[in-house]
Amino acid sequence: MIKVAINGAAGRMGRRFVDLVTREDDMQVAAALEAPGAPDLGRDAGEVAGIGPIGVPIAAEWTADADVLIDFTSPAGTLARLDAAIAKGCALMIGTTGCSAEEEARIQEAGKKVPLIHAPNTSVGVNLLFKLVGQVARALGEGYDIEIVEAHHHDKKDAPSGTAVRLAENLCAATGRDYRTDVVHGREGNVGARTKKEIGMHAVRAGDIVGDHTVLFCAPGERIELTHRAHTRDTFARGALRAARFLAGKQAGVYTMEDVLGMA
Repeated sequence: MIKVAINGAAGRMGRRFVDLVTREDDMQVAAALEAPGAPDLGRDAGEVAGIGPIGVPIAAEWTADADVLIDFTSPAGTLARLDAAIAKGCALMIGTTGCSAEEEARIQEAGKKVPLIHAPNTSVGVNLLFKLVGQVARALGEGYDIEIVEAHHHDKKDAPSGTAVRLAENLCAATGRDYRTDVVHGREGNVGARTKKEIGMHAVRAGDIVGDHTVLFCAPGERIELTHRAHTRDTFARGALRAARFLAGKQAGVYTMEDVLGMA
């Protein structure tokens, strides 16, 4: 039985993890964690998730042993659990986005002591898209303009999404571009004609959109669009559970969703 700790257990994604983990025959919720002062501290995690009591109260202090910690919270929330995970020898499945370079470095450093995955998106379909965009860009060559459009719910705090950033990084790697100089975030005013190396990046925040990502390859006379639309957060949660199974019992190291899906 894989013992799973869930950080941010009272949040939108955390509640889904509590629900889905309890449905798995080979997994159980070992710990449900929230930040100190959170309003749901002390409540049964199952009741907060809407599935009835499971006998695991939401706590600020992480005491129970676990095989894998699933964390889709915030950079600060994720960093607050790193030392405890390392001390427990607990694997880390991190889906937190919006990390600074320094925060990301601290997460990667933890991979020297425990097995971890830090993925901007755990959807199986999106990770296939990560692979495809580079292949398409290389096949099409230099005659196609590339644009990325991503859309999320109005509560999402970071922009562009971590998924859109990874798409752009993969496109840059496939085509010899530099993310720092060739990715253009939105356009306003008299910016002039786009350059040949430019990759446009556009973020939409509206309503309850779970997550849409489209990469456009455009040339005179034709347009190719690769699109992934997430209809439910369970798409990300199920991918994360697949990754948690992969991580359980692994040696320390930084792994990827490509490793999980056998695409590395």
